[in-house]
Amino acid sequence: MKKIITLLAFTFSILSCTNAQQTEFKKEALENVMTTTDNTSITFQDILNKYKGKTIVIDVWASWCSDCIKGMPKVKTLQEQYPDAIYLFISMDKNYDAWIKGITKYDVKGEHYLTSDGMKGVFGKSINLDWIPRYMVVDKEGKIALFKVIEADDNKLIETLNKLK
Repeated sequence: MKKIITLLAFTFSILSCTNAQQTEFKKEALENVMTTTDNTSITFQDILNKYKGKTIVIDVWASWCSDCIKGMPKVKTLQEQYPDAIYLFISMDKNYDAWIKGITKYDVKGEHYLTSDGMKGVFGKSINLDWIPRYMVVDKEGKIALFKVIEADDNKLIETLNKLK
């Protein structure tokens, strides 16, 4: 019985560590070069620096992603409820033109950047991207306050934004 309890405690501690929230972006993410809507290059670090001092809601999405498109009304509601946050849309589209058309077609309001190598690329791997849409929150000091939710109306997301007001 003692061995079983020890094994359960060990398993729980391992699982707790694997689910721990990241509070900082990995070097690979920060150095990742993205594209702006005016087709210039910028690193993710420079993007974060640009909005330092603000709460940032990151929406990782793609114009071809049906779940992302279905979630857009929830994002718009979030934007109405938390207008002081910066809404940073990072697209996993594979081509610039499709990305720009998607922003217009779905009337996506916010700051927009395109990754250079898609979901399985450097940026995607560095944030453990396994699904889109993916929402993250960065606090005013540039620390990750919420590492992962997949719904824009997730209670964790709302609670995080309320704490950061």
